[in-house]
Amino acid sequence: MFVLGIESSCDETGVALVEAGESGLPRLAAHALHSQIAMHQAYGGVVPELASRDHIRRVLPLAESVFAQAGHGLSDVDVVAYTRGPGLAGALLVGAGVACALGAALGKPVLGVHHLEGHLLSPFLSADPPEFPFVALLVSGGHTQLMRVEGVGQYELLGETIDDAAGEAFDKSAKLLGLPYPGGPWLAKLAEAGDPAAFKLPRPLLHSGDLDFSFAGLKTAVLTQARKLGDELESRKPDLAASTQAAIVEVLLKKSIGAIEQTGLNRLVVAGGVGANRSLRMQLDAACARRGVRVHYPELHLCTDNGAMIAMAAAMRLQAGIQRPTERYAFDVKPRWPLASLNAEPAPA
Repeated sequence: MFVLGIESSCDETGVALVEAGESGLPRLAAHALHSQIAMHQAYGGVVPELASRDHIRRVLPLAESVFAQAGHGLSDVDVVAYTRGPGLAGALLVGAGVACALGAALGKPVLGVHHLEGHLLSPFLSADPPEFPFVALLVSGGHTQLMRVEGVGQYELLGETIDDAAGEAFDKSAKLLGLPYPGGPWLAKLAEAGDPAAFKLPRPLLHSGDLDFSFAGLKTAVLTQARKLGDELESRKPDLAASTQAAIVEVLLKKSIGAIEQTGLNRLVVAGGVGANRSLRMQLDAACARRGVRVHYPELHLCTDNGAMIAMAAAMRLQAGIQRPTERYAFDVKPRWPLASLNAEPAPA
């Protein structure tokens, strides 16, 4: 079975082809990705209308590239999967529309996939895939969540952000420091030259006794500190970047370890764009090694949004028998869509 996956939830257009059998993990045959970073940099953030229009231009050429890499064609596709949500409504509609049009033209069924489930299952594409059950730290864009994962479609929310997510804290703090879009990777790079103990920044909810997150107060503290520095800000930017990163990483680390201890599980999966952060990986690896806990990450090139994770999630849902694709080609999208709600959704007839 070949599953074609299309991702268009925000500012990356991704297409991938995954091959799946009745058992064993699905295998990535090929994938292609286009990032819109250069287009949005002039505006300091994602412009939804421009993102949607760019998805329209990119998706079919990317699909052609994937088929060329894989040595397969449209006639080999058995299921067309697409990101149904969450994300930008207009951007989601592009991927959904293309997927359903392809399905109708080929006479093949289609399947809408949850974007965060794609991230959650993306480590299964790595050379060191996890095994169920595990704790998952999802740190993608506007989402920061800890989940207990018993299997495909079996997700228990343990904690989540009550305001800004970790990715937003990175990006917004970077913007306050005058760093280019997207700010998170720039802040992490600048932090390598700074002192993480230079400034005492808050660790919101670090000792709250639960597994929820809050990063809005940290962003405000970075703004306050930047204003205090005044003319010294330029020379102290590496220190402020390092201190900001240290605060975010410490909260993610402590909450993740808390989830491991609360559940008694010995596997941790870290997925989403922030999961590529070097400092976070190093500290999680060290803390988990001391506790005999295995940590799994997606491959670095699959941390950001991509079609491979969408095709993979669709294939794993089909293998598990918890969702069936449909040959009804009318579609909708879900810009807001809680991941835990998948547990209660029956497979479409």
